[in-house]
Amino acid sequence: MYHYDAFDQAFVDARVAQFRDQVARRLSGELTEEQFRPHRLMNGLYLQLHSSMLRVAVPYGTLNSRQMRKLAEIARTYDRGYGHFTTRQNIQYNWPALKDTPDILAELASVEMHAIQTSGNCIRNVTADHFAGVAHDEIADPRPYAEILRQWSSLHPEFSFLPRKFKIAVNGAAHDRAVIQAHDIGLQVVRNEAGELGFTVYVGGGLGRTPFIGRKVREFLPERDLLGYVEAILRVYNLEGRRDNKYKARIKILLHEKSLETLKAEIEAEFAARDRTLLDLPPAEVARVAAFFAPPALEPKRAVSDRVERRKGKDARFASFFASNATPHKTPGYVVVTVSLKPIGAPPGDASADQMDAVADLAKDYSQDEIRVSHEQNLILPHVALDDLPAVYDRLASVGLATPNAGAISDIIACPGLDYCALATARSIPIAERIARTFGDGARSKAIGPLKIKISGCINACGHHHVGHIGILGLERAGEETYQITLGGSGDENAAIGQIVGPGFSSENVVGAVETIVETYMGLRTDDTETFLDAFRRVGIAPFKEALYERSAGSDI
Repeated sequence: MYHYDAFDQAFVDARVAQFRDQVARRLSGELTEEQFRPHRLMNGLYLQLHSSMLRVAVPYGTLNSRQMRKLAEIARTYDRGYGHFTTRQNIQYNWPALKDTPDILAELASVEMHAIQTSGNCIRNVTADHFAGVAHDEIADPRPYAEILRQWSSLHPEFSFLPRKFKIAVNGAAHDRAVIQAHDIGLQVVRNEAGELGFTVYVGGGLGRTPFIGRKVREFLPERDLLGYVEAILRVYNLEGRRDNKYKARIKILLHEKSLETLKAEIEAEFAARDRTLLDLPPAEVARVAAFFAPPALEPKRAVSDRVERRKGKDARFASFFASNATPHKTPGYVVVTVSLKPIGAPPGDASADQMDAVADLAKDYSQDEIRVSHEQNLILPHVALDDLPAVYDRLASVGLATPNAGAISDIIACPGLDYCALATARSIPIAERIARTFGDGARSKAIGPLKIKISGCINACGHHHVGHIGILGLERAGEETYQITLGGSGDENAAIGQIVGPGFSSENVVGAVETIVETYMGLRTDDTETFLDAFRRVGIAPFKEALYERSAGSDI
């Protein structure tokens, strides 16, 4: 993983000192909240329903054990003993006191972490595939490019006050695990016919009030042109993006209003007009950054572990964990372990300080001192020897982190919702907990197969509900929480926005509605290998509508 040099450390330390002064002036009354607001947002500090919330960047989702232990220490010292991992591969603390936030940032800086640009109308934390560097289908590790973009964009003077927030994701594999088409800029690593590395570029994706799938603006962008082309996109957006209406300020709206062809032409004209000597990406610089992400020297092992096979034969729970949470590594004899932060009936994405310490210890002992945060709000141990999996499983189980549900119906993405967020219009966490309890992580879940449920507590769609196979949006209607359901969304390489199934459901009835949808799917599928998404794309929305509104009394029409 990337390590700070002297410039990086001085940069982050200076930012901490600057924010410490800003907080002192706010606490003394020298700065009003209106004056302080842009400063706190650029340092990841929000005002939520009950307290401040601090969002800490985990660039492209990569951590080491020392950093994870620091996150645990901050949770114990300055919060209520836990943190919440998010869909942008960040961690949020929900209860820090304003007076403590400079000390938290100083603690983070001591382990090469920060909260810079985790909020505000700027380029946010650049995200990437959480299986980067270890996946069989990988074309190239996307993290060096994400790191180059991070360095280039941090406090960029031209792009620190954009019309609206701006999100970039990079995927390096054939399968999109980074949801790149739901980002303002999505970059897919590809090779051209000559074998040269470059990017397919998508622009204008985004969820929220007006969801759009990103549109392709370049089939192949040479690696050397990465920064120049991204800069051209941002310049066009910064000049032409709307600032009169925050609901129409994202680049997705600019693309929609101008047309893809017009926006492409403007981007290409801006790109052609640049000074090539300034932003061409030298191969030596790519190689220098890529060296930080060189794969560990793993000794290939037998593809089948006798130890694992014996344990599977006598421990059904371990066998389920192996089937769902262990993914083959590109090096034979190793697996990538998904540590589910979705125990049945608990808030998705939360981890206690003790659990964070336990994962840090496991990373040190069994995973080359490396941890990943996925956009699906789970943690990843990317380099576990197959023979070590039983020991890893036992230690995860001892701290409540061995739930065998990665990719299953109870592996739910959910935002904090109305329990914490000042913008939310309905609760997300209780709905996720009830759905998880309904389906569990046993035989019923296994029979259903892979199914992604995503829940948002407001129209801002922090829970990615638009791209859930089953998406749930919480809204306030006449003083009551109402849940609108969408079906058929997807965040992978075949990205799609879910279709609204019909009128919403009350908090009391929404879980029953999800059960009806699942039961309808089970009755419609051709066999037990046909996934929910495949079945939906085959039969369409009509059978689900009929089941929900014509054969069911559970809807609140």
